[in-house]
Amino acid sequence: QFRRIANFYFLIIFLVQLIIDTPTSPMTSGLPLFFVITVTAIKQGYEDWIRHKADNAVNQCPVHVTQHGKVVRKQSQKLRVGDIVQVKEDETFPCDLILLSTSREDGTCFVTTASLDGESSHKTYYAVQDTKAFNTAEEVDTLHSTIECEQPQPDLYKFVGRINIYLDRDEPIARPLGSENLLLRGATLKNTEYIHAVVIYTGMETKMALNYQSKSQKRSAVEKSMNAYLIVYLCILISKALINTVLKYVWQANPNRDEPWYNQKTETERQRHLIRAFTDFLAFMVLFNYIIPVSMYVTVEMQKFLGSYFILWDDDMFDEELGEGPLVNTSDLNEELGQVEYVFTDKTGTLTENNMELRECCVDGHVYVPHAICNGQILPGAAGMDMIDSSPGLDGKEREELFFRALCLCHTVQVKEEETVDGIKRGIYQGKSTSFYISSSPDEVALVEGMKRLGFTYLRLKDSHMEILNRQDEMERFELLEVLNFDSVRRRMSVIVRSSSGEYYLFCKGADSSVFPRVVSGKLEQVRARVEHNAVEGLRTLCVAYKKLTHEEYEETCHLLNSAKLALRERDKKLAEAYDVIEKDFILLGATAVEDRLQDKAADTIESLHKAGMKVWVLTGDKMETAAATCYASKLFHRNTQILELTTKRTEEQSLHDVLFDLSRTVLRQHGSMTRDIFSGLSDDYQDYGLIIDGATLSAVLKPTQEGTSNGGNYKEIFLEICRNCSAVLCCRMAPLQKAQIVKLIKASKEHPITLAIGDGANDVSMILEAHVGIGIMGKEGRQAARNSDYAITKFKHLKKMLLVHGHYYYIRIAELVQYFFYKNVCFIFPQFLYQKNFLFCPLYDTAYLTLYNISFTSLPILLYSLMEQHINMDILKRDPSLYRDIAKNSLLRWPTFIYWTFLGVFDAMVFFFGAFFLFDNTTFTSNGQKVLCRALWPTTTERIQVRQHNSHYLHFHRDEKIQLAHMSNMYKCVYFSNRQLFKRNYIIYSDY
Repeated sequence: QFRRIANFYFLIIFLVQLIIDTPTSPMTSGLPLFFVITVTAIKQGYEDWIRHKADNAVNQCPVHVTQHGKVVRKQSQKLRVGDIVQVKEDETFPCDLILLSTSREDGTCFVTTASLDGESSHKTYYAVQDTKAFNTAEEVDTLHSTIECEQPQPDLYKFVGRINIYLDRDEPIARPLGSENLLLRGATLKNTEYIHAVVIYTGMETKMALNYQSKSQKRSAVEKSMNAYLIVYLCILISKALINTVLKYVWQANPNRDEPWYNQKTETERQRHLIRAFTDFLAFMVLFNYIIPVSMYVTVEMQKFLGSYFILWDDDMFDEELGEGPLVNTSDLNEELGQVEYVFTDKTGTLTENNMELRECCVDGHVYVPHAICNGQILPGAAGMDMIDSSPGLDGKEREELFFRALCLCHTVQVKEEETVDGIKRGIYQGKSTSFYISSSPDEVALVEGMKRLGFTYLRLKDSHMEILNRQDEMERFELLEVLNFDSVRRRMSVIVRSSSGEYYLFCKGADSSVFPRVVSGKLEQVRARVEHNAVEGLRTLCVAYKKLTHEEYEETCHLLNSAKLALRERDKKLAEAYDVIEKDFILLGATAVEDRLQDKAADTIESLHKAGMKVWVLTGDKMETAAATCYASKLFHRNTQILELTTKRTEEQSLHDVLFDLSRTVLRQHGSMTRDIFSGLSDDYQDYGLIIDGATLSAVLKPTQEGTSNGGNYKEIFLEICRNCSAVLCCRMAPLQKAQIVKLIKASKEHPITLAIGDGANDVSMILEAHVGIGIMGKEGRQAARNSDYAITKFKHLKKMLLVHGHYYYIRIAELVQYFFYKNVCFIFPQFLYQKNFLFCPLYDTAYLTLYNISFTSLPILLYSLMEQHINMDILKRDPSLYRDIAKNSLLRWPTFIYWTFLGVFDAMVFFFGAFFLFDNTTFTSNGQKVLCRALWPTTTERIQVRQHNSHYLHFHRDEKIQLAHMSNMYKCVYFSNRQLFKRNYIIYSDY
């Protein structure tokens, strides 16, 4: 708590009041400080208690452990490495486990990892081949083996290990262990009755625990302004105390104004000038310390916390389909929503629905268009199939069927029977119960369902055999031998299968850039033309290829893969090398095109953000043509936008240095060095520029320039100058880390703009954490982004209201709250500065007023105002996005505005002080017509003085020490009382006035 400057300051003042004789009670500083710290401690204590309960719930969760051939129950916190546990369906794994056996004959189990990476789909994991037969507790207890594995590390998708199994022989059988054998803590077992697994990592060594990362503390621009203002007011306070200390000693330099004869200083006291001056300075600091608003922090926290409920209660942002509304993970950044200058957004699942629909297949130039196949669900009323171009001849039939078989076999789709998901029955078609496809990739589901509409149905994976139904309703069985899983570097996946006739096939599907270079035959140009056409239309394309293997080639492939899988060091590198050797010399079959439709009102939202003065950047891993088409559809680029390309293709033709300087001259030609911000939305004659950059070129731009190069230029600055003059930027082929680098680059630019990042997948988490404000979308790519974000919404369109309405209101309210807090404290304490008679530390206000002024008298009204104020109607803010510009760049908390509020406080304080002074300066009368003889009562000590009017004046002194009565009015002289026995006696002062 004392990291906050105001809290630490008041603690020091409180200690000073305890140590030295000060004009006010220590309670005046102690009580407000105690109140502020208590409120915050209660809040944080409650949050700690909730976390403690959650920890206990996890640590004390019962787990079934196999011991001496029996299954016993233990608390999860008592698990040790090497224990064998039994997990049943729908139970969560208590730690990281190596799968030994399952209730399924093929040794597989299905798992959901939604709590880890946000993926809600079912993933398949495999038991160790030599242990999958140990199905009972008694059998598992007889198992003897050792496991060698890497040290705990946080990568969820990487695991390297080896199990040595001793089966009644001296030499053990060594089997590789990979991520497909590792069950992670926090994941849930599905569609499998039970499993047996051995504990490999526990506690803080589990991958889930290693992925706990402390988020960087995000501070809003308003909070930074508050701290700057506090420092200014602290300087004002020190100046006040210093001025009064100097004036006191100047005043007392005159012998006639020094202490009276009975209270004169001793010779020792006269020699302690510095100590006395320092204590006097501290006393004045205590007297004026209320200029620092101690309760401002707690009031601001309450305003933010209570104000965040307006987002939670917003019915317009509630999604009926999901049955969920927005989430507020932190309320500290509410006002930052009204200051956003840059919006960085993901494409897939954020701008688009991530709801895949197979649009067409292209086989040797022949295009097939199945209808209404959407995200793996066949919609009613779509029984037909359209064909365009000419049908293939007899020679093409075999290749066409081979293409369909390839798509039915080259995937990781699982088949489930009818089930209810989110209250909706899936797998029902025209009243009949059918199979239902699930996969970690929506693209795969769309492709398999598309094949079903085109006559080839994938049935199931049973006993390592994949079963499909062809157009003649004949079942075909292919033995699944190897799966070469997809990864983001290769950008393709492959399977090796053996047909019932004994032929070996390697089927591959992947991005065109990763498949075309490995093709040796096939109608490459026709397929390439169709792929480029579909990419321009904004469709997601995949190419399909195959090759036949001889038995010898298959044996060689198996040996290559097994040696790479058994490696404990650099296994990923060796597997990549093996894949590179295996996946080549393909015959091209065709390509597919899947549409990811644009989200509802995404284009309207982006257009509104542009009008509000924000720049929108799209950061995506998709290919340039697909992403550019989405940008045009979402109105990020307009038809009159001049597109500037900073891509690998262009940098191969020219050097990066030349390309950057060419682009820089282009964007600066029309308006010189003036940036786009000045002209945004002002003139139709302004040339609109849009920039497209890919990941490889970005890496080159961000790479530090080597000293001694001929250009010696700074590519980052040139790149930023180009971006500042572009209305929109598209970054394609981006890795997750590059997304964060882009956000960090803009944050660190000389303007220091406020950035917002929005995404829906685990690959967006890095940029969400890096941006000033991170917003997650609760979409099909899981909840990882939503959990790591500051705010979460269900659709991209809700961003418009969150920024233009809620952000606008939050900023206006908090800005006025902060300015008013400083203003009211100036009004309160400046009269105390003016009220100094002989500089004797006389307080103007009673202790109760000093204590309660900040806590209750002036805090509650402004708190209510800052919660309810709506200076502009909500509908007007939505209709006119340009109103957002009025509050941009922290306009209400700039220094001129702060100085205005401060001088307003000084002026009002002088009105209060001198108004009261002159009001009581003249002779006044009581209600019964009697004349009040005393003019103005200005006591100079801390005693309470009461004047009663009867036939004379009664002055009551309440003090247990020497009392000085100084100059009540011009007609009375100073009277000194030095006798303690005179305490509480009544003295009658008569006047002939």
